[in-house]
Amino acid sequence: MSPDATAARGLLLRLAAPLQSWGEISEFNERDTAPFPTRSGVIGLLAAALGRKRGDDISDLTALSLTVRADRPGTILRDLHTVGGGLPASRTVTTAEGKKRSGATATLLSHRYYLTDAAFTAVITAESGLLDEWAQALQNPYWPPYLGRRSCPPEGPLLLGLVDDPLHHLVNLPIARRTPTDDTTVDLVFHGDQPLDRLGEHPQPGESSGHTPAGEVTDDPLTFHPRRRAYRSRPRYQRTLTLPADHCKGLGANYLTALADYLGRHTTRPESIPA
Repeated sequence: MSPDATAARGLLLRLAAPLQSWGEISEFNERDTAPFPTRSGVIGLLAAALGRKRGDDISDLTALSLTVRADRPGTILRDLHTVGGGLPASRTVTTAEGKKRSGATATLLSHRYYLTDAAFTAVITAESGLLDEWAQALQNPYWPPYLGRRSCPPEGPLLLGLVDDPLHHLVNLPIARRTPTDDTTVDLVFHGDQPLDRLGEHPQPGESSGHTPAGEVTDDPLTFHPRRRAYRSRPRYQRTLTLPADHCKGLGANYLTALADYLGRHTTRPESIPA
């Protein structure tokens, strides 16, 4: 069972990049993206940082709990790829029967979807000893981290810190979004693999508490082995919180300055922000 989302300590992550892609039901030539970072994607990121090979045991990683805040949900980008075109018949794509494609069927079209200009803040909770190991790996990764696909490296700091009361900080950390000029509040969507009813204040009448699942998603990995890759379904929890608009601290240097200031004032491990 995943640890309770109110665990004493947790890792704060910033998942932001020009492009990120969190495959959910990708098959063959259609490679989709979920609208938020998935458990499998974040567990894969940790596995890469730790130097795990694709067939290695990940049972310690699958014990984590993940809660994500959508600072900027981004927009969907569809990218068209071609596979196998312009090659000799012997080097074209192999069919299911083991033969080679030829002529008009030699070139395959592949659609790959990305989130553009998206930014998420995430909390990982787990056993304390595992968190220490994972924090060190994220600071000095064995393999470069990426947000869903190798073509999507993160921008700016990835690891924000190993902190006490992580869900409190997830709610109160500066938001990577321009401050609205015509509203005093902003709505932020939170996604989790555990109930979100203890996230922030009690909901207003008519608002969801996040206690019951909003759906189901198949993103809980059993193994990343390239020939036996397998996932299981898990409940998906979602909740929207209305927060003060002045929590929005803009983009770029303005946001990073506000982020460093917050961590310096409110956390015990601000030194964990990479230089």
